[in-house]
Amino acid sequence: MLYAIIISLITLICILLIIVVLLQPGQREGLSGGLAAGMAGGAAMGARRTADLLSKTTTILAVLFLSLSVLANFAIDREGGSQSAIQQQGMQNVDTSDFTVPSQTAPAVPQQQDIDDNE
Repeated sequence: MLYAIIISLITLICILLIIVVLLQPGQREGLSGGLAAGMAGGAAMGARRTADLLSKTTTILAVLFLSLSVLANFAIDREGGSQSAIQQQGMQNVDTSDFTVPSQTAPAVPQQQDIDDNE
């Protein structure tokens, strides 16, 4: 339940973040350069305030997005235990009777024989 709420908030924040980033000015374009300057008769004060507002809004939305993403990780329901589905499936296919103690197996590297040089 909590996970679904967090995911819907993340989705809403993503949509708002996309809109705010697209509204930010490029090079004398966008909402702060064109729209605010045209409405205020070319006043630079309105353009600066709009750019600052969009920049602060982007920062706030990005922090909320990252925080909710981390929180969503802890809100996931883990009914099957602490192992993933792949780990559980892998343990079902393993036959533990085939394992031997390493000391009982032959060494992988052949042993060299000691040869006396005096003979």
